[in-house]
Amino acid sequence: MSLAVWFSLLTACVVISFTPGAGAINTMSNALTQGWRRSIWGIAGQQLALIVHVVIVAAGVGLIVSRSELLFNVIRYAGAAYLVYLGIRLILAKPNLAGDDLEGADDTRESHWSMIRRGFWVNLLNPKAIVFFLAFIPQFIRLDQPQLPQYLTLVLTVIVVDVLVMWGFFAAAARPFRRLTRSVRGQRTLNTVFGVLFIAVAGLLVLLH
Repeated sequence: MSLAVWFSLLTACVVISFTPGAGAINTMSNALTQGWRRSIWGIAGQQLALIVHVVIVAAGVGLIVSRSELLFNVIRYAGAAYLVYLGIRLILAKPNLAGDDLEGADDTRESHWSMIRRGFWVNLLNPKAIVFFLAFIPQFIRLDQPQLPQYLTLVLTVIVVDVLVMWGFFAAAARPFRRLTRSVRGQRTLNTVFGVLFIAVAGLLVLLH
């Protein structure tokens, strides 16, 4: 991959990562409820899903999904249902004031694996991401050159940029609102806001074609 192509890839990744979506909502929600540092676990799960998306496209499965209305809709509705589930769970969540500093309060912490799994499924169950990568990847992969180094460069660039944007921007942007988590009313308000956002994204996933 030439330097010029890589810079084009880098620019595209930055623009894509800054586009709000379920991943950004999940990251901000984690930063508020679990703390900025621990939100990295949810981001890690989201990156695992991105790797799977690239592998799916590279293996040619993405083309099958994009051309099969049944498969596309199955994944689409499953993803929307999962986001609705997350939204309702947040809205109904009971406020927890076990500690003022959630960074250090063990009894308010969600496990690392739980955050990774949730981040993974939030990103994976998005058929539009597969279709997007199907259109995105060919712009930066040359068939007349070795494939593996190009795909590794693409995956590493996508992951590094997305982690920096998610953790450095979206998670950091949630930090000023952490004070709201110190009251029952504040927690309920934040849970409702992010719950509604998850449900709204699910609606967009179903309604927008």
